[in-house]
Amino acid sequence: MTNEQAHTGTTTTRTDAASTATSVSAASAASGPASPRAPRHAWVALAVLMLPVLLVSIDNTVLSFALPAISRDLAPTAAQQLWIIDAYPLVLAGLLVAMGSAGDRYGRRRMLLIGSIGFAVLSVAAAFAPTAETLIAARAALGFFGAMLMPSTLSLLRTVFVEREQRRLAIAIWASGFAAGSAFGPLVGGLLLEHFAWGSVFLLAVPVLVPMLILVPLLIPESRDPAPGRIDLPSTLLSLAAMGPVVYGIKSLATDGFDGFGVQAIVLGAFAGVWFVRRQLSARSPMLDVRLFRQGSFGGAVLVNLCSVIALVGFLYFVSQHLQLIAGLTPVAAGLALLPGLVAMIIAGLAVVPIARRVRPRILVPTALALSAAGYAVVASTATADSIAPVVIAFVLLGVGIGAAETVSNELILSSAPAAKAGAASAVSETAYELGAVLGTAVLGSILAAHYRGAIELPGALTGAQADAARETLAGAVTVAEQLPAAIGAELAASAAHAFDSGVVVTSLIGVGLMAAAAAIAAVALRNPKIPPATAARVAQSATESASETQ
Repeated sequence: MTNEQAHTGTTTTRTDAASTATSVSAASAASGPASPRAPRHAWVALAVLMLPVLLVSIDNTVLSFALPAISRDLAPTAAQQLWIIDAYPLVLAGLLVAMGSAGDRYGRRRMLLIGSIGFAVLSVAAAFAPTAETLIAARAALGFFGAMLMPSTLSLLRTVFVEREQRRLAIAIWASGFAAGSAFGPLVGGLLLEHFAWGSVFLLAVPVLVPMLILVPLLIPESRDPAPGRIDLPSTLLSLAAMGPVVYGIKSLATDGFDGFGVQAIVLGAFAGVWFVRRQLSARSPMLDVRLFRQGSFGGAVLVNLCSVIALVGFLYFVSQHLQLIAGLTPVAAGLALLPGLVAMIIAGLAVVPIARRVRPRILVPTALALSAAGYAVVASTATADSIAPVVIAFVLLGVGIGAAETVSNELILSSAPAAKAGAASAVSETAYELGAVLGTAVLGSILAAHYRGAIELPGALTGAQADAARETLAGAVTVAEQLPAAIGAELAASAAHAFDSGVVVTSLIGVGLMAAAAAIAAVALRNPKIPPATAARVAQSATESASETQ
């Protein structure tokens, strides 16, 4: 393997050529001893850091299974139903960068512990919420504390695992945990709701977070930016003002069509985003070093994460309905049908680690995303089939592609940033995840719903209320069909299934295009990133500081 040497004064920074093609190695150091390998208990620490990752990712998909029971118990309006789902990811996405920066300043472990306590307490409050308004407020507050959890877990990996290959494997496990939580959400939700009330999906947080509060102080050292700047409250507010309105505006346009309010929200968010970027560029110690996006390895990897999560969450949204409402599977059986894809996602995320040592990301990531595109293509070509086998095969292909691509992209994001700014950089990655989760249901889900409403053909015997309910959602049509005489009910159920599955074809083709676009971005943006000497020296110095903190 060939080494390239870059001389700056008396300091020599050595960077392995193959590793440079993969990412900027934060473990590359000035002349001196190699980065220390993590002790055995570091892997136990990794297992502990996986707990909040699993919890937050499960929360992205489990609530949709509990919503029917919540609707029967709390009787929310249609708008309140949407806010029950959306309040959490909107607040979470808006605060991730700010909380990542706060972890850099005040301590990443401290933020993780504070977030865990708040998340556990508010999960109990959400489980026993007496009204829809109370549940919405609890969900929004959960987003506040959830924003403390995710950036801290990924950035702490950099403190625990300084050696490059160990860190890449740790990140692969971390990414697999996020994917596992997203896929396990339907299965966990089905199991809990078959035996307990809807509040059980929130109480799940308590047994997960309590052990973490005990083990984190024992296993994980504190880390922070050794030279933090002043508290930048305006930047924090601008980051929230940028993310929140944009996400809400996109959801509004996707759900309600083109209207002035949705456009105004996006314009407001874009204006705040531009202001935020200008402020970071002019600040001596910015909350987020936006110059990182000039590196293809960073900006390209963030876009790959965004597209991948949109595809994953959008897939789970319509497949879970198909399996339960059309194929007739129970929630548990539907979750089990997705299990092979989950296993494939985890295996791919781990198996790609040794491959990434030899294959450049501009080749590896597009190849992985091509597999994900093939998974969507399988759904598009077999959406009306009676067998669930095509769905299982499609999710396996999608899982392999996303599992491999996200392992490489997350390692690129973390390695491209100085160790002192790991929290803010990790927050960008997490923002891509949460924004992808929101857009996966908002955009693909809304396109599917609009196609369904336009394609369904209703029997003439339905009352006005029955027609409205059947036209609104597939679940509504199935419920109305059960109330009708057998022949008319069967006709309505068949029409609804055909309308829904034809919409799945449309959204699946969009998924193919999304994965193709992500592959093209990866092929261009991850092309042998050139690292300026000043940046290489800064990264090497940050790695040395990180190693000193660990020791």
